Amino acid sequence: MEVKLWNDKREREMYENFAELYAIIKATEKLEKAYIRDLISPSEYETECQKLIVHFKTLSATLRDMVPSIERFAETYKMDCSAAVYRLVTSGVPATVEHRAAAMASTSSSASVVAECVQNFITSMDSLKLNMVAVDQVYPLLSDLSASLNKLSILPPDFEGKMKMKEWLLRLSKMGASDELTEQQARQLHFDLESSYNSFMAALPNAGN
Repeated sequence: MEVKLWNDKREREMYENFAELYAIIKATEKLEKAYIRDLISPSEYETECQKLIVHFKTLSATLRDMVPSIERFAETYKMDCSAAVYRLVTSGVPATVEHRAAAMASTSSSASVVAECVQNFITSMDSLKLNMVAVDQVYPLLSDLSASLNKLSILPPDFEGKMKMKEWLLRLSKMGASDELTEQQARQLHFDLESSYNSFMAALPNAGN
C-alpha cells in the first residue's frame, strides 16, 4: 500500500526542502570529519564546504518560517551532526578560513573582520540568488561589504573587491530605492562579487596551505 507524505503541491515542496536540508547537514558532517582525519586536502575541503554553506544559507532563508531552529531540526530527526551545525550555523565559514583568520590575529587585522568579510560576501551573493535585486535591498549589503573590506589593512587601496564595490555603490546611489537591477546587471554583480571573493581569499596569509 502506497503511503503519501503530502496532500498537495505545497506540502510536497516542503518535504522536498526538508530532505534537501537534511542532505546538506549530513554532507557537511561527513566533510568535517574527512577534513579532521586528513582524508581530504584543505583546498578541496574549502571548495566543497563553501558550496554547502552557500546552499545551506539559501535554503534556510526560504525555510525560515518552517524551520526557525536548525539545532531543533537536527534534534527532531536525530541527526547527531554537531560539527555540521557548528560549521553551518555558528561559524558560517570553512575551518580553513577560520584557521587563516586566527593566523592574522597577531597582525593589525583581526580574525573577526576576516570572518565578517566572508559573511558579507556570501550574504550579498545569496541575496541575488534569492532575486533580491531592488536597490534598497542590494545597497545596504554592498555597503556593509565595502565597509568590512576597508577595515582590513592587509588589502591595498586598489584591491579589486574595494574598487568594484565602490563602483557598484556609486551606480546604485544614482537609482531610486524601488528600482531593480536588470537580469544582466544582477548577473554582472554576482560575477563581480564572486571574482572579488576569490581575490580576497587569495590575499589572506597562508592561502592555499
